[in-house]
Parts: sequence; C-alpha cells; structure tokens
Amino acid sequence: MWAGIQDLEMKLRELIIAVVVLAALSGALYWSSHHQQSEKSAVSPAGGPTAVLKLNQGSIDKVSLAQSGAAVTLVKDATGKWEISAPEAFAADQDAVSGVLSTLSSLNADRVVDEKATDFGQYGLDDRAVTATIETTDHKERKLLIGDETPAGGDVYAMVAGEPKVFTIASYNKTGIDKDADDLRDKRLVTMEPDKVSGVRLKRKGQTVEFGRIKDGWQITKPKPLRADNSAVGELVRSVADARMNLSGTGSDEAARGFAKATEVANVTLTGDKGTQTLDVRKNKDEVFVKSSAVEGTYKADASLGTAVDKGLDDFENKKLFDFGFEEPNKIELHDGAKAWYLVRSGDDWWQNGKKMDAASVEGLVEGLRDLAATGIPDAGFKRADIEVVVTSGDGKRVERVEISKAGDKCVARREGDPELYELTARAVSDLETTVNGVKAAGK
Repeated sequence: MWAGIQDLEMKLRELIIAVVVLAALSGALYWSSHHQQSEKSAVSPAGGPTAVLKLNQGSIDKVSLAQSGAAVTLVKDATGKWEISAPEAFAADQDAVSGVLSTLSSLNADRVVDEKATDFGQYGLDDRAVTATIETTDHKERKLLIGDETPAGGDVYAMVAGEPKVFTIASYNKTGIDKDADDLRDKRLVTMEPDKVSGVRLKRKGQTVEFGRIKDGWQITKPKPLRADNSAVGELVRSVADARMNLSGTGSDEAARGFAKATEVANVTLTGDKGTQTLDVRKNKDEVFVKSSAVEGTYKADASLGTAVDKGLDDFENKKLFDFGFEEPNKIELHDGAKAWYLVRSGDDWWQNGKKMDAASVEGLVEGLRDLAATGIPDAGFKRADIEVVVTSGDGKRVERVEISKAGDKCVARREGDPELYELTARAVSDLETTVNGVKAAGK
C-alpha cells in the first residue's frame, strides 16, 4: 500500500513539472511572437504611425488613378478647381475629389510586412494593383500601389513605387482611392444652389406657371399674381437643383435615343446667381431622360424628378385661408351671425372682456384657423359674409381678414386684399363654428 502511495506522489510531481514547463514555453512563444510583431508594427522612430504617404493636400496639382490600364486623370485649374482631363474632359465633383486627396495626403500603415520585398506579385502589387500617381507643385511625382486583401481581411497591401517596403493599410483606404470617372464626375444637371434661385418658370402640358421669390417665400406671377404654397415651390426648386445624372448602365448614345423617343413631362427654367439654366424632362414608361442647358449631353435621371416636375398651377396655389402659420396670434376677432368673440393673448394666457379664457379651448380655435384650407379656387360664388374672422399676428404687423359665405354643401371665402376666392366644404365651416362655440372661460 505504501508503495502505491509513493508511486502516486511521483506521478503527481511529474505532472506539476510538465505543467510548469508548458507554461514557460507558452510564455516564451508569446514573447517571441509579440516581439516579432512589434518589430514589424508600423511605428516610426519618433513613436508615431509610419506614413506611407505624407503630402500637403494643397500642393497636389495632378492625380491619375488607374487599375488594369483604365485611368482617370484629375488636374487643378488656375482657380484651384479640380477637373477631369481624361479619359474625357468633364467637370469634377469637388467634394468627391477632396475625399480622394484627403486619403492620399495622410495615408498611414497598419504594419510593415516586408522590409525588402522582391516578389511583389504575391501581394497583388503588380499589374493588378490600383495605382495613384500624384504630382505636386514642386514637380515631384509619387506613385502609390494598392494590392490584394490580406488573408485575415480588413487590410490590403500597399507600397510606394521605387521603395522596397510593403505595408498593410486599412481596406477603406483602397475604397476611398479606387475611383473611376463616373465616381468623380460632377453629376449635377444644374449648377445653381436652391437658395440662390430667384425665379422659376414651369412649362407643362401647354400651361406656363412662373414664380418669383419674395421676402417671405414665393409668389405666383404667371398666369396671374397668386399666393404660392411656399413648401410646394421650394420642393420643386430643390428637386431640380438636386437632380443628378444616373450614369449606371446607360451610355450617352442610349440616353440620347431614349430622350428622343420619350414623352415630354415638363420644361423647367431656374433664374439666379448663375444666370438662367433650363432642364427638359421627358419620360418613357418608368425611365426619365433629361437634357440640361448647364451641361452638355443627354442623361437618365431618377424617376422622382419626373414626379417632382409633373405638376400644374393648382399644385402650387396656397389654399390656406390664413398665413400666420406657426406663429401664435395676438388677437382673434370672430363674428358668426349675432355671436361675437374678441380674444386677446397676453403671454401664455388668453382674455376676453377682462375674463381669463380656457387656454386649451382657445388653442383649439387657433389650430382650426391655422389648418383651414380651400379645396379649390372658384371663379364665383361669394354672396354675403355670414362669418367674419380677423387674426392679428406678428405683434400687430400682420392683420388677416377672412369672410365666409355659407352656401349649401360648398362655402366660399375671400381674403381682404386678395382677388381670389376659396372654396370650402360645409363640413370645414361647421367644424370651425363648433370649435369657436367651445371656447370658454377658465375654470368652466
């Protein structure tokens, strides 16, 4: 029995020794691996990251980007604006070019994988590489090559031509540099910013509608002066100003043929700080084709542009009876037959004849007046003023007077100083009367 116990103790000691040795070996292996990794990590002697390229972005005059022989060349003009000079001359998207330059000018390595590489093909740094050739104002040229993805993923191999080191850089850098002419081209169909547009002419289905910018928004000037729906006109301007070429899958010749066969949707002219620019929009089934005075050629565009410009006068008329919008009125005076209300706001409180009114009931009336909108613009139908509403807002600067004539299922309203009439449903007028009759004193 004693011999058995001794044998067990011996085996236990051997097991402990084996565990200690294994731990020591693991530690040594970890240290060795970590030490080797540190030797190849991309850290400069000064302690910062190793720069693959370090350039002053403002000193870059020319950039050529290529893969498999297909190249796009960017050049800076005398004003500092970037243009595409090859494969064809195009205006460049300045923001897109700036993104490429920003990536190139401060490109750092994640690590160095080969200090003195001789076989660049194993990294994809041969004819398959994405290349960026950079020329600076001092007439120096540097060429960056970006190769395959690393086995672990997330990084790609890179090197500077003429230097033996192979680095890894984050994959997103390759994505930011590997651009073609379509990626970098200015795809705007008009070159005016929406807030710089002062006038709009929309021709559609034989009708011409014109708009002019005024202090508070827009006004319809043709076919006659009318109040405009500011949001509707603003959306039209934004849609045209933001329209872009759709260059995917359609060549210029195919777009030209599509435009020739398509049906005209509308012709839109914008006037502003850059003169006058016109966009001719046509549609064939679900495809929209455009021709612009601001850029040469014919192009496809997003289908939403066709919807945005396919509108007539009725879509742009302001049918709201009151213009105070989200402002809080200062006064509301309302007459309905023999009944009358004189409401005055002081701070957050509403008063009538010295009595404080229930705020919620008055706010209900304010909302009702704010939302009161016509269903159409009739030529006639106003007989007599059955209801009169006067709303004062803007600290007394805006006074709006509206009269409503009740006539069966359809009522007609008119605004003081406005030649147009506004058709209201009998339900809308009835709801207004119910709301105003619900206005009560506080505490009741």
